[in-house]
Amino acid sequence: MKPLYSTLKLMLLSPFVLATIVTAGLSALAQTATTSPSATTLSTSNALRTKPTTATDHMVQEACQRQKARTAKFQQFGVKEQWGSEEPFVFDPKAPRC
Repeated sequence: MKPLYSTLKLMLLSPFVLATIVTAGLSALAQTATTSPSATTLSTSNALRTKPTTATDHMVQEACQRQKARTAKFQQFGVKEQWGSEEPFVFDPKAPRC
């Protein structure tokens, strides 16, 4: 009875052992060294792009249109805007300026 039990035990455990070995092998392959940009390359490319300090006319017009849409929604439904509850908005650059 003992040889049958140990054989059955080996047959049931072998797929798990094989899966573990395959998983370990794949994760080891995924950790191979690759060439990536160095820290100096990243810092110089970020230095070339400056943050905008002024708003463009389109940005001002979009903000105005968003505010009008929020106000219209509040007047129509009486629901105040909450943080993070902004709905999708379509900017119309051809609309008259505010």
